[in-house]
Amino acid sequence: MMDATLAKMRKTYIDGRFGQMHVRLAGQNHGERRPLICFHLSPVSGVIYETWLTEMGRDRLVLAPDTPGYGASDFPPAPPTIMDFAAAMGDVIDAFGLKEVDVMGYHTGSKIAVETARQRPKQVKHLVLVSAPVYTEDDLKKQRVDNAAPEPDADGAFLVAAWKSLYRWQDKRSTPKDVMGHFPDHLRGGDKKGWGHLAAFSYTYPTTIIDVTAPILVFNPNDDLVEYTPRIAPYLKNGRVKSLPEWSHGFLDHDPAAVSAMVRPFLDHDKFPA
Repeated sequence: MMDATLAKMRKTYIDGRFGQMHVRLAGQNHGERRPLICFHLSPVSGVIYETWLTEMGRDRLVLAPDTPGYGASDFPPAPPTIMDFAAAMGDVIDAFGLKEVDVMGYHTGSKIAVETARQRPKQVKHLVLVSAPVYTEDDLKKQRVDNAAPEPDADGAFLVAAWKSLYRWQDKRSTPKDVMGHFPDHLRGGDKKGWGHLAAFSYTYPTTIIDVTAPILVFNPNDDLVEYTPRIAPYLKNGRVKSLPEWSHGFLDHDPAAVSAMVRPFLDHDKFPA
């Protein structure tokens, strides 16, 4: 039976610098709590936040834009940078008339969140990052190889390869049906689907995060970045890394209430989870 107190998700479009941007949202902005804007990982879309929106939307406005070129948002005319993505998210903030916000990012989205805070330091008050990897040059080379978009082939073998790559790091509670709910969005970018990773691997920690003074909560689930994220801890001026060894991709769908029990006190009262 569905929880009647969960917020209802809805969808809309806004006009941004790269064309139309598709936005999922839930909840209302009554002024009691800052709106939360959630940025997804590459190469998927805001679909990963649908369950999370209904949970956090209980007591605030929550937005999950599709990054330009992903989901149902228009493509930029050329490969964008993380700075470009963050500027586009600023268009979302302005379109909704928001004065102060909290931001949440997942993998590539974490870097967009950090850059949004750098571009709008007076507006962004808290950051929640799902993974914040610090790479060596060798790490970066491996990431570029591991995340290279497979070339389409006539027999569809590339689809099987894409599925296996995605499924490998899924939460142990995820079913094939769960993963199929967002698998199509991993493919929608076509030959441009790698633009997000290209931007992410050119925007490196710690140099981009050390001057962010807003509180930062970093989650480190047991996913493909678990090895690299703990390295960020010494560079956080006002932040903590929270290890989540039992969770992996999909945890926002499986444990939204448990995640919100850590996120709400942080956003509303500056309380980091133990």
